[in-house]
Amino acid sequence: NIFCWKLRLTMVLLQLTSVLFEPVRISLNGSPLSHLLLDSASGHIYVGAVNALYHLSPDLELISSGRTGPKLDSPDCLPPIDPQDCTQARETDNTNKILLLEEGGEKRCLIVCGTVLQGTCEKRSLGNVSEVLYQTDNPVDTQYVAANDPRVSTVGVVVEQKGTRLMLVGRGYTSKGPGGIPPITTRRLAPSRHHQAPTFSHEDLGKLVVGSYSEFNNHFVAALRHNSHVYFLFSRRDVWRNREYRTYVSRLCAGDTSFYSYVEVPLSCQGGYNLAQAATLGTHVGSSSLFVAMATGQASTPAPTARSALCVYSMGEVDRAMRQAQLLCYTKEGRDDQGKEEAYIEYEVSSQCLRLAEDSLSKYPCGGEHTPSPIASAVPLQATPSLTSSSQLTAVVTSVEAGNTIVLLGDKKGQLHKVFLQGSGPGTVYESVQVDKDSPVNADLLLDTARQSVYVLTESKVTKVPVSQCEQHSDCSSCLSAGDPYCGWCVLEGRYDSPRQPPSVEALRVVTRNRGSGWFIQRPVECRPLSSADHLSLRVSLMFGEVTISHTNITFYDCRAAGQLNTTSPCMACVGSVWPCHWCALDQLCSHAKRCSHKHIIYNTLVSPHLPHVSPELPLSSGPPRPIPYGIALHLCSYSRNEMWTTVRLEIAHAIKRFDALLLSSDRVAFIYSRDPRVRCLLLLRETPISPHLHPDVCVLQAQELEPRGADACPCVWALKGSPLVPVGLDMQLVLLGRNLDLFEVTHPSLLWNSLYVTVQSLERRAEIACLSQFQYSTQQLEYSAPVYLRRGSSQRIDSTPHLHLQLYDCAVGQSDCSQCRAVSARYGCVWCGGESPSCTYSGSCLSHPVETCPPPLITKIQPQTGPLEGGILVTIWGSNLGQQFEDIQKGVTVAGVRCVPQPEDYVTSTRVVCELQPSQQETRGPVTVSVGETEPGRSQQMFAYQDPQLSGIIPEKGPVSGGTSLTVQGSQLLTGQKVDLAAYVGLHPCYEVNDTQLVCRTSPVNRTAELQVRVLFGKPNFDRLNAPFLSVVIHLKYPSLFDFVNFPHCRFLSALFQIQEPCIDVFPDQMTCVTPAVPSEFKVTGVWFELDNVRVDFASIDGKPFRYYPDPILHRLNRDVPDQPFHFKPGGVIAVEGEGLTLAMTREEVIAWVGVERCDIKTLDSTHLYCEPPEIQPLSPDNSDTPPSLRVVMGKLEFDLGLVHYDNDVFSAVPLAAQVGLAAGAAVVVLVVLVIILMYRRKSKQALRDYKKVLVQLETLEINVGDQCRKEFTDLMTEMMDLSNDVGGPGIPFLDYRTYAERVFFPGQRGAPLSQNLDLPESRRQTVEQGLGQLNNLLNNRLFLIRFIHTLEAQQSFSQRDRGHVASLLTMALHDKLEYFTDVMKTLLGDLVQQYVAKNPKLMLRRTETVVEKMLTNWMSICLYSYLKEVAGEPLYMLYRAIKYQVDKGPVDSVTGKAKRTLNDSHLLREDIDYCSMTLTVLVNNGAEAQPVKVLDIDTITQVKDKILDQTYKGVPFSQRPSADSLDLEWRSGQAGHLTLSDDDVTAIVQGRWKRLNTLQHYKVRHTWAVAVCRVSSVHPTETPMLEVEEEEGLRLWHLVKSSEDPEIPKHRKSSMRERERAKAIPEIYLTRLLSMKVRNLRLHEATSAHRCQVLF
Repeated sequence: NIFCWKLRLTMVLLQLTSVLFEPVRISLNGSPLSHLLLDSASGHIYVGAVNALYHLSPDLELISSGRTGPKLDSPDCLPPIDPQDCTQARETDNTNKILLLEEGGEKRCLIVCGTVLQGTCEKRSLGNVSEVLYQTDNPVDTQYVAANDPRVSTVGVVVEQKGTRLMLVGRGYTSKGPGGIPPITTRRLAPSRHHQAPTFSHEDLGKLVVGSYSEFNNHFVAALRHNSHVYFLFSRRDVWRNREYRTYVSRLCAGDTSFYSYVEVPLSCQGGYNLAQAATLGTHVGSSSLFVAMATGQASTPAPTARSALCVYSMGEVDRAMRQAQLLCYTKEGRDDQGKEEAYIEYEVSSQCLRLAEDSLSKYPCGGEHTPSPIASAVPLQATPSLTSSSQLTAVVTSVEAGNTIVLLGDKKGQLHKVFLQGSGPGTVYESVQVDKDSPVNADLLLDTARQSVYVLTESKVTKVPVSQCEQHSDCSSCLSAGDPYCGWCVLEGRYDSPRQPPSVEALRVVTRNRGSGWFIQRPVECRPLSSADHLSLRVSLMFGEVTISHTNITFYDCRAAGQLNTTSPCMACVGSVWPCHWCALDQLCSHAKRCSHKHIIYNTLVSPHLPHVSPELPLSSGPPRPIPYGIALHLCSYSRNEMWTTVRLEIAHAIKRFDALLLSSDRVAFIYSRDPRVRCLLLLRETPISPHLHPDVCVLQAQELEPRGADACPCVWALKGSPLVPVGLDMQLVLLGRNLDLFEVTHPSLLWNSLYVTVQSLERRAEIACLSQFQYSTQQLEYSAPVYLRRGSSQRIDSTPHLHLQLYDCAVGQSDCSQCRAVSARYGCVWCGGESPSCTYSGSCLSHPVETCPPPLITKIQPQTGPLEGGILVTIWGSNLGQQFEDIQKGVTVAGVRCVPQPEDYVTSTRVVCELQPSQQETRGPVTVSVGETEPGRSQQMFAYQDPQLSGIIPEKGPVSGGTSLTVQGSQLLTGQKVDLAAYVGLHPCYEVNDTQLVCRTSPVNRTAELQVRVLFGKPNFDRLNAPFLSVVIHLKYPSLFDFVNFPHCRFLSALFQIQEPCIDVFPDQMTCVTPAVPSEFKVTGVWFELDNVRVDFASIDGKPFRYYPDPILHRLNRDVPDQPFHFKPGGVIAVEGEGLTLAMTREEVIAWVGVERCDIKTLDSTHLYCEPPEIQPLSPDNSDTPPSLRVVMGKLEFDLGLVHYDNDVFSAVPLAAQVGLAAGAAVVVLVVLVIILMYRRKSKQALRDYKKVLVQLETLEINVGDQCRKEFTDLMTEMMDLSNDVGGPGIPFLDYRTYAERVFFPGQRGAPLSQNLDLPESRRQTVEQGLGQLNNLLNNRLFLIRFIHTLEAQQSFSQRDRGHVASLLTMALHDKLEYFTDVMKTLLGDLVQQYVAKNPKLMLRRTETVVEKMLTNWMSICLYSYLKEVAGEPLYMLYRAIKYQVDKGPVDSVTGKAKRTLNDSHLLREDIDYCSMTLTVLVNNGAEAQPVKVLDIDTITQVKDKILDQTYKGVPFSQRPSADSLDLEWRSGQAGHLTLSDDDVTAIVQGRWKRLNTLQHYKVRHTWAVAVCRVSSVHPTETPMLEVEEEEGLRLWHLVKSSEDPEIPKHRKSSMRERERAKAIPEIYLTRLLSMKVRNLRLHEATSAHRCQVLF
């Protein structure tokens, strides 16, 4: 019974365990599921489906749901849908395309976008997804977000740019619906105060501009946010190269509102995995990485196959590749150093890679208006698959546990694979879970907030799967064998656990398992030692929880690092280290292993040798010598005697090749002794039998294996034979000494120095390696130490001693003259080689005889050029050949005839001499001479002068004992010698400013009133003696301590941002006045002190209070109510002025008041009032005018004007005499004015009558002039019409031929038809291809096939609008000779098209060429119109154009504004009085063989002249076949030698202010009938438009005839006045005849062209 109970209990526990381990899932069978979203704040799940939204709890319990469809819609109609306008509208399922979370606003919400209504979006509540927070009823075209096709991908990500929440959306191309939506757009999530665009609109926001939407059909996989960038992952066809589909990753700066930073890089995964299926960001090997599930495509199609892989790309490498592409496109036109294109501009936009400044990328990391974009890299980013799968991978998500990367992968069969990625190696699948059989796992694979479970979305279910199932393991063995990185076994408690706190050391494998508590670590982690050492010591502890059970220190060593500690001798460093490391000689590797992949291992001395016995006994025998095998040493155990010895050589096969040996007197047996530490003695058996007198008792030979061991066994180069000194530029033989180099018999090493390799043909243990070569170095120094070492192959370096160097030297470096050359050490062998170019060279390189005697000295400069009579200063002499050593010039230097003593410590061989000037008896002047040996002395061109400086006085003569007084010592010739030679002192304090006429000194502080001495010293300072060569002057100074002896007293005010110094005024013996400076109110004064020469007195130390600034006082005007009226004052009183803060920083004595020009005595001053007593009699104004005086108050630097003051007198009369006189005078003036007005009116009336009669006469004269002008213009017009007819009728009208016309209509923007060329095929395939083309021709002539073929093509989603046009044009060309059949097919297709638009919207038919038949109709009409255009309409249109151009060109045309004088617009040049005259130039064509007359104007610009010459020269030639004016130069010719190139802008252009005038013929003084020539430009000249842009950038504005006025837009309130001004403008009589003549001319030309057209038609 007990057994049964135990069995039942076990069964129950197993059932409970299986229930606990079962994943949680919910079935949403209403509609297919599309997207999954996790709210990290609440842990809730949101599911987007077809026609529905679901809100689930973290445990997948349904909280709320909402419907999103179906809705009445059609992809061919624009919302809102009206069934009457869109008859094809049906109830359409709404597939969820975007499901995002908007955060950071007032209310968090869901962003939901579907396929209906052209992909419009809405916002829904997070708490109740059925509640719609925002929805637009009438969306505009900028609000179409998602793709309207469920098969087309759409991705999105929410970002924030400058405080505004935006959504970046990537969507694929759809053939139906509105076109022109870019692949990547920025959407506004809410209107702002700056932009009133609606929500989800991309108006005024950044977008990716694309030239052809169908060509660049991006299939978006993911949109990811990382750091400050947004990344899009997508796949598309490589348009520019092999047209294969591949995966790209693009990047944008999150704050880039203009997409200037867009750059994309192709991703490549080895094995042909080219299509991305899912992607996520995670951490791998400690860095951010992009995990991409890739699949292979089906034969150049975007359809994926089941063969898939997981590829990991480091985000650091992705960003590095993108920055490299940006850098190349910004600064190197997209090409690398070899000229290969690595970056280019994508998406068929007009931008191009440039050559900007090198720091453009660092200055503009997110691009700018001047940088090219969008940029694409041509170099793919490579990756090796971390995991491959035979089932298609559809989802990926990553997690990091204990520093290890775990990847969860979903596939198309509904399985979830758990993969463990270890380092950079391949991944391992340690568990697979069946989630939903045969239902693909959606790409939205999400971890919960605790990262303990993963939410898996399939077609109809949401499943919550635990990331680990450690609970199902009941024992230690099964727990550890599962290999789950999340699981571990707790030994003490006998249960599983999840190692959230990993052990202290993860680099150990537990070998011994005891009963202690702790962790068994299954995964080894690499321990990386410090970069500067070869080992790392770690403390290893065995812990249970926080308790340490046992610990020890373990040292980890790295043999690779041990070998790298010594770069010159890695082998010696390896085998000589304290670690058991061995050296693999052929692999050039230091390793702990005792075997190498190749032979020849050198062991460390720490490891005991393993010596197996080989052939323990070898009997002595006669016969030929036997070769001793490699690594075997024979030890002689017993022998009889030895007699006389001699030296022999022993050869041993494959082993040590040469030994020093001793031979026994018997010639049959030799006893060999080797110096090699590996071999002690050897026995050689001779050919003859052993002599009988040699009695070996016991002769036993033991064999043991020889193992090379220690640093002495390393192959190395240890010395250089001969002298290391090697001259450059000569073939020199070098011999290197090495040892143990016989290891490299097979592959010969090379001698390397400065990239020079010399192959060594023979190597032995003690080798001598010789090579013959020339050496050079680039450093500017006589000698250069170059290391020498051996390399085996191209990278393996053989050991060498650290001191092994070549001492290269170049005699020419630093030896510019003969003396320097001969002064070089004799060991170098340098000589001065004469000839045409004498120089210092090596004796073996001198082709001529060396120079034995150097030229005389040459002096180039002396400094200083003046000195005192007492001497004592140093004179520096520069030149060449100034001796080879100091003794050569020690007694040969004179300055102005006086000997100068050279200083040995400052002498520089041949180039500089420094000597000490000796005293002179008088002022003299002369050159400097230098004598070297017996050669002629060198004399300087500069003259040296002895001077006698004099002192004349000192200002001031007194100052304070505190010092700091600035003294000026006056004199003459004070600047004698250099400034460093001159020292002036006041006492012991030096002077700091010296010039030729004065010295400026500052006194030092003294303890008492004293007399100080002023001294001026020349040469070496010496305060103890005042005799020559020092000049001394004594001036007595007394220092009293009163203010009047302070020279420059001032006050300083310090603030945090400034320091102000104000001089003190009114200085008296006992007081002085200092004025405070003006300080801005926002600054705070932190310190105030007085500077009295060298004394600083803080303001706070005077009375114990700091100095404070108060706000400025405020005084109100006298009449505050009526400021314009004067203030009435009764004499004898006082004026009261109100104010604020008047006594905060002001006393009554500091306030001054003025009434006019006299003072107003201040009686009282308090904080709010000021009382002053003005004079008894009203003073005058300051300007002596009759206006009342004003009251002005001055408070410090503030001055207040308080208004006018009017004195009131007490004497009044009823009618004063002045008033009576005034009234009488006023009446008289009124009468006089009335009389004047009457007289003026009569005079004006008569003047108006006379003007009226004069106008009538002028009108009659004008009428006569107009008639005469019209008759004259009509006569000129008839002549011009005849000239025009001759011009047109002569060369003919430049019509295009029919082939060119058809190709331009059929294929606009292309050069010729794509398939019109001949087939370039090999003869072996030509017959097959021609047969196939014939069969295709037969099919095209089949009406039923052709119609079905066109309908089938148009039904394809990838059949773009460009493809439709090309197919229609190709069909037109193929059926051109069968127009009736072509017309019949077109009629049938048009009927089908009419039926389609009748069911949809008939108004949209034929609006755009969107179908094949519409393009066919266009081509058909073009074919039919060609004859009409050529025979009927073309000629009159061309004549009308030539007539208008002929008329306009007769008058001036402004080249800048384009305005012409001969025009009907009176606002152009019609009103301008422009003086011009017509002239005829003789144009030389065909290299001067022919001359043609061309009519031009003297005020034409050079470009206008070239255009007129081209019109005359290329009559009847189509404009497209003419050369452009910018490609030609206009040259004025005069004879055979006179050539002058004329241009619009050159250095002779006239600049007036900011206006620059274009050059004209008048500017160049070109006269009538002068000869000019038009020739091709020899160099690239800037075109006119760039020239204008450059001028605008430089601030200059160009003008030709008139200066353009670019007035800003007139405000609305001024437009009415402007209209009145325009109405007021009347055409003056002077312009009337011009306007009439222009109208007559144009009317006649129109009649002429109309008549000609009628003649042609009838």
